[in-house]
Amino acid sequence: MWPDRATARAEVFTFIETFYNRRRLRKHKTFGYLIPAETRQRHQHALAA
Repeated sequence: MWPDRATARAEVFTFIETFYNRRRLRKHKTFGYLIPAETRQRHQHALAA
């Protein structure tokens, strides 16, 4: 239970960004079965090259 909607939204967002997205695998061959942070990092590296 959260004291208000804003707190709930902030905590859910934090969970998704810091736990869920950094640990789950993208279940598709196109992404190389990488977690989103690794996909983003590779993409940024490719753009810089």
